[in-house]
This record gives sequence, C-alpha cells and structure tokens, in this order.
Amino acid sequence: MTNYSEFFKKVFSDIGQRSAYSQMLIGVSSGWATGFTTMKIGKFAAFAVGGSIILLEIAHQEGLIKINWSKLDKSVDKLADKVESSLGREKNWKDKTERYVDNQLDRAESLLTKNGKKVAKWYSKLIGDEDGPKVNDLHIFLASFFGGVALGIATG
Repeated sequence: MTNYSEFFKKVFSDIGQRSAYSQMLIGVSSGWATGFTTMKIGKFAAFAVGGSIILLEIAHQEGLIKINWSKLDKSVDKLADKVESSLGREKNWKDKTERYVDNQLDRAESLLTKNGKKVAKWYSKLIGDEDGPKVNDLHIFLASFFGGVALGIATG
C-alpha cells in the first residue's frame, strides 16, 4: 500500500514543474479515470433507484403493498404546513417549494452581484493578467483534465 501512495506522491507532486506534455498526460488520465468512475457509479445508482421504484410498483400491482396516496399527500402537506407556519408562508407544498427555490435563487444572485469585484480579481488572477488571458500550468492541466473527464464519460 505504501508503494501506491509513494507512486501518487511522485506523480502528482508539483505538477507545475513538469513539461506541458506531462501535465497534459496526467490531466487527461486523471480526468478520464474521474469521468469513467463517475459514469459507472451514476449508472449503478440510477439502476438501484429505478429498480427499487419498479419493484415497489410491481409489489403494489400484485397487492403485496398498498400505497394510500391521499394519506401520503396529507402527511406531506402537514409537514410542509408545520415548516411554513414557523416561517409564515403559503399553505400549499407546491407553492412552498416554488417560494423556497425562488428565495434561494435570489440569495445566490445577490451574493454574486455583491461579490462581483472579488470574482473579477479571482478571475484575473486565474487567467494571469487583467489585460487578457495568459496560458499557465494550471490552464494546461485543467484543460486536459476536463478533456479526460469527457473521454471517461464517453467510454463509461
């Protein structure tokens, strides 16, 4: 096990000191591995969730379980009413969900506009200059990493 950790420390230690080809190779290979495993895990999760929904529906069709949808809807509405009564908002859970999403979007928008100067400074620091982009080691690695992720997703 220490051999693997030593190998990864050697490969990923200070990637910026390596040549552009090495950075691209490391970026593409690590990106491909990330994309490939993400697709495999995503497929498994989708299969598990979809399979369980199908099994529940088959069990419901066969009469093994009975789902009382009106009771379920009432209990969801009750829970939503308790939450909303503490916040003082609408009664319908669909309206509550819409209100919550709207509030979160407004909050995100205000944070983005408030921190616009910080973002501009961060971006100019990332690209290397306020006058325009300059390619640096990070750009080479990130471009090859995301290209590798795309390849991993395509082959996954």
